[in-house]
Amino acid sequence: MAETHKKILFRYYSDLLEDTVVETMWAEIIDLEKGYFKLDNIPFFGPLIATDDIFFAEFDEEEQKLVYRETIEISGNSIVQVVILEKDFDKEIIREKLKEINCESEGMNETLFAVEITREVDYFVVKSILNEYVELEVIDFAEPCLSEKHRADLLKN
Repeated sequence: MAETHKKILFRYYSDLLEDTVVETMWAEIIDLEKGYFKLDNIPFFGPLIATDDIFFAEFDEEEQKLVYRETIEISGNSIVQVVILEKDFDKEIIREKLKEINCESEGMNETLFAVEITREVDYFVVKSILNEYVELEVIDFAEPCLSEKHRADLLKN
């Protein structure tokens, strides 16, 4: 069976953690010779890349791995990070609401999850859901990778 995906190492500064982080994510091979890949994971800590973005990675001798170098083509998808502030609040409630509007998410632990907002989804609707919980002081959220399309969604409303 042909290999379709590779694990790629991403090293970047995370505003969320206020530190440099290393995250390994799966990517679909577009052109192995040219080093082109399409991100197939939801990033946790907020590099400037979203699912389905096409990027360049190359083998790094020091890391002994394929390492992300630059984004080549933007998908129009966005990534949002959500932090649960209220003790014992079940994050699955919010994740379920987001799933109903076609936003997949990946939980990192009990208090943190990352949300993928695909290009087709109206970000105004997503932000309305998140803001409800912000007003209740249940969550806070960050928008480390917000596409032009989703910025435009907010201006329309």
